[in-house]
Amino acid sequence: MDAIEPHWVASLYFAAFATSCALAFLILSGMFPLRARPDAAKSGLAALLVAGNAALLILLLTGTGFYGYSELKWSTLIVVAGLVVLFAPGLFEALPAPLRDGRAGLIVLAGAQALALAVLAKVGGHAWANMS
Repeated sequence: MDAIEPHWVASLYFAAFATSCALAFLILSGMFPLRARPDAAKSGLAALLVAGNAALLILLLTGTGFYGYSELKWSTLIVVAGLVVLFAPGLFEALPAPLRDGRAGLIVLAGAQALALAVLAKVGGHAWANMS
C-alpha cells in the first residue's frame, strides 16, 4: 500500500471528511432558494439553521481540501474525491426523509459538521501548524 499512497490513514480520514461535505452539500442544496424550502423547514429557526450549516460547510470544505492537499498525493486526492462524488448521492437517498428535508435533519447536520470539524482540527492540526 505504501507504493500507492504512503499516508493511507490520511486517505481514510479524507474520505470520511469529503463524504460529510458531500452529504451536507446535498442536504443544503435542497434548502436553497430559501423561499422554496420544504414545508418542514420553512420556519425562521430553520432559516437560521440553513445559514449556520452553510457557514459550517464552507469551513469544512476548506479544511478538508487543505488537509487532502497537504497529506495526500494528487492521484489519491482525485481518486478518493471522485469516489465520494460518485457514491454520496446513494447515501443521501438512503437517509430518511425527515433527515433530508426537515428541521431535525438540519440540527443533526450542524452537529455532524461540528464533530467533523473538531476531528479535522485534531487530525490535521499538525499540517496547519507547519504552514509557516
